[in-house]
Amino acid sequence: MTMGMLLFAGGVAVVVGVLIGAIGIGGVLLVPMLTYVLGISIHVAIATAMFSYLFTGIVGAFEYARRGSVNWSKGVWLCLGGMPGGYLGAMTAWSTPGITLETVIGFLVFISGLQALRPTRQEDAERRDLKAPVLMGIGLFVGFASAITGTGGPLVLVPLLMWLKVPALMAVGLSQIIQIPIAILATGGNLTFGHVDFALGLGLSVILVFGVVMGARVAHQVSRDTLKRIIAVALLVTGGAMLVRVASVVFLQA
Repeated sequence: MTMGMLLFAGGVAVVVGVLIGAIGIGGVLLVPMLTYVLGISIHVAIATAMFSYLFTGIVGAFEYARRGSVNWSKGVWLCLGGMPGGYLGAMTAWSTPGITLETVIGFLVFISGLQALRPTRQEDAERRDLKAPVLMGIGLFVGFASAITGTGGPLVLVPLLMWLKVPALMAVGLSQIIQIPIAILATGGNLTFGHVDFALGLGLSVILVFGVVMGARVAHQVSRDTLKRIIAVALLVTGGAMLVRVASVVFLQA
C-alpha cells in the first residue's frame, strides 16, 4: 500500500468525520473507501466501520449535548430500538449482500432530500411530536439498516426524521447519540459472526473524531434554514450515488 493511498484514505476519513458532525451523513463514504482504496473485504470493512462509529457517536453526542441540541427524551427511545436492530443487522450482514436494502435506503435518502427542499409550513410543525413506540420502531429499522450496510445510524435516521418534519439540528443531534448503542451491539454481532479489524478501526476513529468536532461547530454556526438546505443537497447526492452504485452492480451481474 503506497503512502499516497494512505494519505488519500486519511483525507476521505476527515471529510467523512466533518460530514457526520455537521449533517449526520457521511458514513456512506467510509466502507467504499476501505474496500476500494485499502483493499479490505466488504464484510470486514462494514464491521470495522461500525466499530469506529462508536467513537464518532460519543464525541458527536458530547458536542451536540453541550450546545443543548440533543433531545434526550426522544433519543432514549430511539436507542432502545436501535440496539436489537444493530445486532440483527450485523448478524444478517455476514450472510447477505444487502443490495436490496441498499436500494431501499438509496430511494429513501433521495426522496427525503427532495422532501427536505420543500419550505416548512405551519401545519408541518404540528407533526413533530413522535411517540415512544414510533421512535422505537424507527430505531429498530435504523439499527438494522445501518449495521447491514456499514453506513452508520445518521445516514438512515436523518432522512427519516427530516421526512417526519423534525427540525434539522434536532435530527442531527439525535443521529449522533444513536450511533453509540448501534455500534456497540453491531460490533458484538460482528465479533460473534465474523471479524473486526480493531487496529484499523481505532486509527480511523482518531481521524473521524477530529472531523466530527469540526463539523459540529459548523452545524451550530449556520442558520437552521441553511443547515436544512445543506442536508437536503447532501441527501440528494448521497441517495443518487447509492442508486447509481446499485444499478452498476446489477448491470455487472446481468
